[in-house]
Amino acid sequence: MSIRLLAVELYRAQQKVDRIQKEIEKADYKEQESLKSELKVARKELQMLRKMLDGQKESGSFRKKFSKFSSFS
Repeated sequence: MSIRLLAVELYRAQQKVDRIQKEIEKADYKEQESLKSELKVARKELQMLRKMLDGQKESGSFRKKFSKFSSFS
């Protein structure tokens, strides 16, 4: 996946987390519990996308530097 597509997905995931947080503030207690579990899943997705984007942004020289440790070379 390209960096641009990852960045777009990261933005969407962040918007989803923000939206759920706002809904939690306005919701009653019963709704808050279900929204909190939804928020937990959304945050995990956001974290995963951030890690993927950070991995894509690694420079080529960094990858080459540590490629000798790879068993695939």
